Amino acid sequence: MKRTGGRLLVDCLLEHGVDTAFGVPGESYLAVLDALYESSERLRYVSCRQEGGASFMAEAWARFTGRVGVCFVTRGPGAANASIGVHTADQSSTPMVLFVGQVGRLHRGLEAFQEVEYRSFFDDLVKWVVEVAEPDDLPRVVDTAFTVATSDRPGPVVVALPEDVLRDTTSVEPLPPSPVVERQPSAADVAAVRGLLSAAERPVLLVGGGGWTDGGRAALADFAESADLPVVVSFRRHDLFDNTVERYVGEAGVGMPPAVQQTLECADVVLALNCRFGEMTTGVYTLFGTDGRITGQRIVHAHPSTFEFGKVVTADVTVHAGPNTTAAALAVDGVPDVADLARWADWRVERRAAFEATLDCPPQLGDLDLGVVTAWLRHRLPDDVVVTNGAGNFSVWPNKFLLYGPNARLLAPQNGTMGYGLPAAVAVLLADPTRTVVCFAGDGDFQMNLQELGTAIQADARPIVLVVDNSSLGTIRMHQELHHPGRVSSTDLVNPDFCAIAAAYGMYAERVKNTDGFAPAFERALESPTGALLHLITATDQLNPRLTVADARILAVPAIDD
Repeated sequence: MKRTGGRLLVDCLLEHGVDTAFGVPGESYLAVLDALYESSERLRYVSCRQEGGASFMAEAWARFTGRVGVCFVTRGPGAANASIGVHTADQSSTPMVLFVGQVGRLHRGLEAFQEVEYRSFFDDLVKWVVEVAEPDDLPRVVDTAFTVATSDRPGPVVVALPEDVLRDTTSVEPLPPSPVVERQPSAADVAAVRGLLSAAERPVLLVGGGGWTDGGRAALADFAESADLPVVVSFRRHDLFDNTVERYVGEAGVGMPPAVQQTLECADVVLALNCRFGEMTTGVYTLFGTDGRITGQRIVHAHPSTFEFGKVVTADVTVHAGPNTTAAALAVDGVPDVADLARWADWRVERRAAFEATLDCPPQLGDLDLGVVTAWLRHRLPDDVVVTNGAGNFSVWPNKFLLYGPNARLLAPQNGTMGYGLPAAVAVLLADPTRTVVCFAGDGDFQMNLQELGTAIQADARPIVLVVDNSSLGTIRMHQELHHPGRVSSTDLVNPDFCAIAAAYGMYAERVKNTDGFAPAFERALESPTGALLHLITATDQLNPRLTVADARILAVPAIDD
């Protein structure tokens, strides 16, 4: 059967089980858009307002569903805009394929309109960059792209599509998906882990990374329960492990609470499962000997990518295997004897108590106290809530003061990008319209991608958005006060009427100025069939839950040039 390259590409995606793609239409891939018209009942194309929002949606879709996220953008400016979501997928270990339009083959290298050489542009952000040379190559390229994106440490792939390749016809057929088998730990690996745990007094299980399945999470829970291990999750990976059980002892993320840092410092055996020893996990390179100190800790590092071994931390035992197979093997054969477990029972209880104390929040400045609000939300949010957020000091509230049970999810970017929360919330509702989805956004963060409210309304994927408005870029203001006290530069924000904007998009909106007004407003938001935006007015001088401007100026360390 003769078909265009665009038609063949869509058929290849259908063969790989793709039923949703995100993007912004562009003339460089008109043949794909035309093929999508014919396949609209099988493959939904979600037309977004900006390529950055589209790539965020594809990344969030992949994290939430466990499937490959697919995004289409046009050449040049479209690819540049989408690169932010590609970087997010890279640092979050999320499988994603970005299809980018490209100038025709005869015009390559001539600095044609919107031409970009994608191999060099994306090289450091993705696992693989490829430009399709002939329409006959599309089945092989698509299959390889999906295989690379999901193998070992998951990540993004970029496929460039010259527009004449998409217009030309071919008679080749789509290929069935190649099987991707997760690497298994050996019996010797599992025995080595068990041996270190059997000699431990104060072990800790540090988990993170991408590529987890529901079965893998269940096996992780079984192993932690059977071994009675305290569990720390890496940056914004709260939903890997039930936060409400007595073995959960916190998150090793940005602004790591002292109690969590103490858990990692005092542990004599650290079992790091599927997490990278990055800046957040190591407390800005101060833990696990990264600052040159001899800790005496025994470290196990299990990861699907050998590139992570020894990159930051030298482990006593390395396990080159996937997270789900490793968790399953440890749950069966990695649990020490009951007599060993008794040695660290008190340690686990102590670390849980220390973590629970971090949930206590001091009174906040201003009339709206988000410490009280998040304490109320901990008890009110549905068990299967999905929370999303972007970046900024406001994200401390959903990341440090909410608890995520076994059915709850948190989607938040590992690369600290602003503007992620709203697109992610839309993607989740497209994947599962039955879920309650709450997006936390700062006033600066929200304005990075507020136009995706249009996508939310058009696609009928309407979340609850909590805009935390302190009229400031709070994170940078905090650093200014700590390093250049009193010298506020470019971080004040004059904001629009967010309620009026939400109303213009057809959403229920309400401004909340005091603590007592939040609970009834949130109940009204839950009942709204149009989605909702709550505009929360908070104090500019409250830099984070435990630091005010006055505090920062006392603690300030003057910059060298001062």
